Amino acid sequence: MAELDADLDHIIPSCVLTPIGAKLVVGFVSLLCFARSYDGDFVFDDSEAIVNNKDLQADTPLGDLWHHDFWGSRLSSNTSHKSYRPLTVLTFRLNYYLSGGFHPAGFHVVNILLHGGVSVLMVDVFSVLFGGLQFTSKGRRAHLAPRASFLAALLFAVHPVHTECVAGVVGRADLLCALFFSLSFLGYCKAFQETGTKEGTHPSTRWVLLSIFLGAVAMLCKEQGITVLNLGALRSGGLLFRMTLLTSGGASVLYMRWRIMGTGPPAFTEVDNPASFADSMLVRAINYNYYYSLNAWLLLCPWWLCFDWSMGCIPLIKSLGDWRVTALAALWLCLIGLIRQALCSEDSCRRRILTLGLGFLVIPFLPASNLFFRVGFVVAERVLYLPSAGYCVLLTFGFAALSRHTKQKKLISAFILGILLINALRCVIRSGEWRNEDQLFRSALSVCPLNAKVHYNIGKNLADKGNQTAAIRYYREAVRLNPKYVHAMNNLGNILKERNELQEAEELLSLAVQIQPDFAAAWMNLGIVQNSLKRFEAAEQSYRTAIKHRKKYPDCYYNLGRLYADLNRHVDALNAWRNATVLKPEHSLAWNNMIILLDNTGNLAQAEAVGREALELIPNDHSLMFSLANVLGKSQKYKESEALFLKAIKANPNVASYHGNLAVLYHRWGHLELAKKHYEISLQLDPAAAGTKENYSLLRRKLEQRQKKDV
Repeated sequence: MAELDADLDHIIPSCVLTPIGAKLVVGFVSLLCFARSYDGDFVFDDSEAIVNNKDLQADTPLGDLWHHDFWGSRLSSNTSHKSYRPLTVLTFRLNYYLSGGFHPAGFHVVNILLHGGVSVLMVDVFSVLFGGLQFTSKGRRAHLAPRASFLAALLFAVHPVHTECVAGVVGRADLLCALFFSLSFLGYCKAFQETGTKEGTHPSTRWVLLSIFLGAVAMLCKEQGITVLNLGALRSGGLLFRMTLLTSGGASVLYMRWRIMGTGPPAFTEVDNPASFADSMLVRAINYNYYYSLNAWLLLCPWWLCFDWSMGCIPLIKSLGDWRVTALAALWLCLIGLIRQALCSEDSCRRRILTLGLGFLVIPFLPASNLFFRVGFVVAERVLYLPSAGYCVLLTFGFAALSRHTKQKKLISAFILGILLINALRCVIRSGEWRNEDQLFRSALSVCPLNAKVHYNIGKNLADKGNQTAAIRYYREAVRLNPKYVHAMNNLGNILKERNELQEAEELLSLAVQIQPDFAAAWMNLGIVQNSLKRFEAAEQSYRTAIKHRKKYPDCYYNLGRLYADLNRHVDALNAWRNATVLKPEHSLAWNNMIILLDNTGNLAQAEAVGREALELIPNDHSLMFSLANVLGKSQKYKESEALFLKAIKANPNVASYHGNLAVLYHRWGHLELAKKHYEISLQLDPAAAGTKENYSLLRRKLEQRQKKDV
């Protein structure tokens, strides 16, 4: 559109850049904005989707990726979120393989490069949207609106709302989706521009089919990718052949997606998306529209960004008297004005640009709109990655229109430059906040102070670092903000249990399982507290309930075994610990307890067999070496026992009991000088060890008697 570039001529200096040069500038700027996140940690959802996802590891068959969701759960499971993105997970797996493990820098660099690639590709996409990219008869591409597409691509490259997708590794799903979405759109446009054909002639079936294929690839990266086929139809009108091909292709892809998913839609809770659980249709409609206005505001003013917008962050609008209803009115006034211009303008180019700009803004957002199915979030910045392209088109068009009707060209130029610089600065700052969980979670406090999940995550982060006092404060605030927040109750109950505040811990955990009866972890923790309170029958019942709700629960079997050991039900204890090791062969504590119990009850042969079996599975566990060494020493297998003691000490030289028990072995064996040496080391490490003191005194008397005899 030559007129559009003419309008921008005075506010964007005459560009000496070639199309390739413009793309290099856009790519460089996009990388520069988010480069700060390259050495960040795995944060927030990255832990679940990457670190804890077995689909990334080599021992998981590649075929499993096609039957699992984004988080590694089977799609057929009732707990699956049904987010089917196998191609994205495949790139994570390649990252894991090439990086030699979970090294976050490699994952972050790929995300940054992908955003750079998408930003560069957007130059061509925007050229099509502005009517400026033409395919010549020789397959060459000519740009007729370089300023408009260059400005829009720069606005896209530096938009801060993209930070979650780029700096959060799980955002790769959106980046890959946008990449193939753009390629699909360009492929579809090529069908009507190759060989210089005019609009309305028969399209190239080959390019349309390629577009459908790339749309399917985009969908296998993230669900919203399939919406590109709707944009394709919007791009060129309503030819019957084209519409039929697109519709049948899209329907086939969606059908295959539904069949693979296997079951109905995922089940979300009220805290994930409270508006969708409102009884009144009017309340639902008002809040959905308010969410749309918040998304629009994030595109216009991306300063207030938050990693999570759920759990009270945005209180429900329950009446038309709420002042926030004005945001809905403002949104729809703007949309209606744009739609009116798109439909009624006498200028066909204006109609076309506005229509495609609105299409790019609205159509990719539809899967997140709650219109067709319930989604598991209130607002999510990541879903705005593709819609922001439509926003950039409309904003660029607005600058051109404003330039046409004002003489203040330099003021508009300064305003555009200011937006680009401020957004770039915000990208750098926000990328820094995404580098670790502490900064990310704390940055959310100023945006969503009413979000219980923000307080919960800060508390969890503090607890992991050992700062229990501060963690308790944040957990309590999370429970205050959301009295049904069972995970916060469970974690708070755990800390109180460790601090021996058992009464309050029991109250919290009892409330958690009352609110969510199938919360297996809370049942197990409640059992631990009840066991500490000597309420053994209640503890056993709690453990059994936990196992009922989670069949494969090795930690619960371990704690159940401890209960039985306290009750001197030795056979039951051994069975429980054996169940734990069957479910989790590397469960060192369960193996150790079996060895110790068999040792203490005089079953030395069985204890030795269990110890050897355990070390076969966990050969570098020094605690198992120590326990088996004790058994071998009692069985008078001194040489083998000594070797295991020394190996355990080499692995962990500062454990007093390791030196003390080795000294006892040498004492029995008659190596008194070696016994003396290790008794002394043990007492240096733990001067208060009564048993070691007594044994050392006996040894010294024995050595004194020997010296007297020698004299």
